[in-house]
Amino acid sequence: MWQHFTYISMLIIWVPMKQGLLIQLSDVSRIARRQFDERARAIGATRAQWKTLTTLSRNEGMNQGGLADLLEIEPITLCRMIDRLEDAGLVERRRDPGDRRAWNVFLTEASRPMLTDLRAIADDLTAGALEGIDAADQAKFADILARIRTNLQTPSPNQETAHG
Repeated sequence: MWQHFTYISMLIIWVPMKQGLLIQLSDVSRIARRQFDERARAIGATRAQWKTLTTLSRNEGMNQGGLADLLEIEPITLCRMIDRLEDAGLVERRRDPGDRRAWNVFLTEASRPMLTDLRAIADDLTAGALEGIDAADQAKFADILARIRTNLQTPSPNQETAHG
């Protein structure tokens, strides 16, 4: 029960697995984000740009509203991001032929090298994080994380009752 620990305020505090898991996941995520940010900054990119460009590469031509939903950000936040990416020549907006009010977003050829570099950074960071962990444990870990994500995205009966 007390087998896992986390660092808080430079002290080692032993916490039960059930209480410490989300803290550990948060710590790992924070460290990975910080390392990615440092590496991406070296090529003139940000994690927000990476997430936007990567999501767009899998959903080329999507309208801004749908893209904002996928990224789980407000449309105005995405609009500003797309403005910056467009100014940098990495994306372009085109009118939606089915809806004159909507804009569809496309990657430009200039974005492809940056995407390749950002993917390499992510791959290298992932390889470093998984160093010394065999393939079977990596697969099991990926499965467990997927189940945790599903569990967190599925409201519990208590949440449904509380929110009504």
